[in-house]
Amino acid sequence: MFYEPGTRDKAILPHDPFKAIVAPRPIGWISTRARDGRVNLAPYSFFNGFSSNPPIVGFSSDGGYKDSATFAKESGEFVANLATSDLRDPMNATSAPLPRGESEFVHAGLTMAECRLVAAPRVKESPASLECKVVEIVEIRDRTGGFSGNVLILGEVVGVHIDEAYVRDGRFDIVRARPLARCGYQDYAVVEAVFSLARPKGAGNG
Repeated sequence: MFYEPGTRDKAILPHDPFKAIVAPRPIGWISTRARDGRVNLAPYSFFNGFSSNPPIVGFSSDGGYKDSATFAKESGEFVANLATSDLRDPMNATSAPLPRGESEFVHAGLTMAECRLVAAPRVKESPASLECKVVEIVEIRDRTGGFSGNVLILGEVVGVHIDEAYVRDGRFDIVRARPLARCGYQDYAVVEAVFSLARPKGAGNG
């Protein structure tokens, strides 16, 4: 089977498989604070790390400058909180289209915890959070050069919060944390097992 994205046979593939093929994807559970003090918390499935030195993470907002992207642009800051299997329901609840000004933290029964270096709060219940300073905002364009309506917010990690209960033998215990990953459609995955695979000599193991 081959098709171009704009000509997919919807009788065979009624649902776009793009997000199922580019999967699994870590979830960026992004908290932000606007200049006027309003706080926002929302999950983003287009999220990842882009550099380790300096440590850079980014989230992409489909549909342009929604609250998370707008607040991050205004303040120059955001926090990426780790979404885990235990927090799946609160994470999902924070994706609800609440009226402007209504708190996703309250709606989802979550606790705001202060950060050290940014004004945005972090999710206290999350086993790990990354305080970030915005370094670049990319207005994503299509192949014709036109603005797609999507924006990518890149931030440098300036502070890391880790619940010490998840540190084992000097490493963050990802299996104990059981982070969520987004797949296609309404599907998710949970990291519950890992294996080690050494890279070829000279390729590094970062």
